[in-house]
Amino acid sequence: MNTDVMSAYIIASNKEWHRTSFETLRTECEGDWYWVSTPDELLEAVTKVGAPRYIFFLHWSHHVPESVWAEHECVCFHMTDLPYGRGGSPLQNLILRGHKETVLTAFRMVEAMDAGPVYAKECLSLAGTAEQIYRRAGELSTEMIRSMITEQPEPEEQTGEVVVFKRRTPDQSELPDGASPEILYDFIRMLDADGYPHAFSRSGQYILTYTNAELNDGELKASVAISLADSGAALGVIQREKS
Repeated sequence: MNTDVMSAYIIASNKEWHRTSFETLRTECEGDWYWVSTPDELLEAVTKVGAPRYIFFLHWSHHVPESVWAEHECVCFHMTDLPYGRGGSPLQNLILRGHKETVLTAFRMVEAMDAGPVYAKECLSLAGTAEQIYRRAGELSTEMIRSMITEQPEPEEQTGEVVVFKRRTPDQSELPDGASPEILYDFIRMLDADGYPHAFSRSGQYILTYTNAELNDGELKASVAISLADSGAALGVIQREKS
C-alpha cells in the first residue's frame, strides 16, 4: 500500500475532550488531519479528502452512511473486549456488572453494530468518574491510532461468545432503592460525565442530582444539586439523550 498517496486522516467525535487527541496526532504524525463533530462535517471532510487512509471514530452517536463505511476504512473504538459487550452504554453496563477493568477495542466499522474485525485491544482501567474514564480511553486511543498508522495492521474477525449490551435510557439514571454505599458510589460515578444525565433521585417536588462521589471506609459523599421537578433544569436531567 502506498501510504504516501493515502496520508489523510479524519478524527470523528461528538466529545470536545477528544480535541486533545486530535491535536496530539496532528502535531506528531505526518499527514493531513481533519477534525469532524457532526454528520455534515464528516461528509464534507470525506468529499474534500477523497480517499482518507483511515477515518477514526472516537465517540460517535450518529448514523454513518454506507457510502462512507463501505468505501473507506472506518475504525471505531469500543470499551469492551468484543464480541463481549456489543451495543450501547458499554461503560455503564460494565460497571453495573462489577468490572474493574476492561479493554479498548479498535475495530473496523461494518453494517452490524460493533461486529467488525479487530485491529487491536489494549487494557483500560474503570477507576474514577465516567468522564475520567472517557478521557483515559481517549489518551489510549491516541496511542492505538499512532500504532495503527505505523504498523498498518490487518483486522482479524472477532472470536468468542457474543454478549450484547442494551443502551440505557435517561430514566434508568434514578438511584436504586436500598442499595449499599458501594453500589451507589459506582452508580453515581458511572454517570458523572459532561453531556450525560447524572444520577438522580426524587424527593417530593424536587429532583436531586449527584456528582463527585467519594467513598471512604463505607461512607459515601457526593455533590448534590437540587431543582424543582417541573423546572427546565430538572426535566433536562431525565430527558437528555444518552450516547
